[in-house]
Amino acid sequence: DFVSRDKVDVAERDYKTALAQVNQIKETIKYKETQMSYATITAPISGVIASVSTQEGETVAAGLNAPTFVNIIDLSRLQVDAYVDETDIGKIKPGLEATFTVDSFPEKDFKGRVTAVYPKATIQDNVVYYITIISIENPEGKLKPDMTANVIINLKKHENVLTVPNRAIKRERGKRVVYVLENGRPVQKVIKTGWKDSNYTEIIEGLKEGDRVIIEETM
Repeated sequence: DFVSRDKVDVAERDYKTALAQVNQIKETIKYKETQMSYATITAPISGVIASVSTQEGETVAAGLNAPTFVNIIDLSRLQVDAYVDETDIGKIKPGLEATFTVDSFPEKDFKGRVTAVYPKATIQDNVVYYITIISIENPEGKLKPDMTANVIINLKKHENVLTVPNRAIKRERGKRVVYVLENGRPVQKVIKTGWKDSNYTEIIEGLKEGDRVIIEETM
């Protein structure tokens, strides 16, 4: 059997037309897949969604000025913004260890480390503070954002030292002294002091372990 040239030409045109339609459909599918990929938003960090500011069906345009519509928080790694008085800020530097408590878990001490001190001051009730950033780890997820923390920054660590309450120390005739109970009577002891915090003072000389120091309330 023979096929006329006209029929061959028609078949070739039909094939090319069908091939063009297939390619067009492929391009359309590719375009649709690209558009669908924009509907999936991948978070830059692992965490939990803290808030959503958009509604279902709302259009969100991509761009530099696009609004924030989802806040994600990594609860395993948080930070404490501690307000440090200007009289103490000179002692604070990155790397210092810190401990803190929160009202939700008053019996538990959490640990952290100073990572930065903001150079710009914050004034509250006419008192100058500097915000000190303390990085913390929260593997158990107990801590939550915006909790109130009571922070102690460890400026210096002394172990196995002799200390007495600050209120037990007096200054008499230019010397620091304490009174200890010996044979039922108070006896003055001249002391040499070392490191001091808000509650206790290190005793370098003048006392020994076991001395019964008299504090002001019992004098």
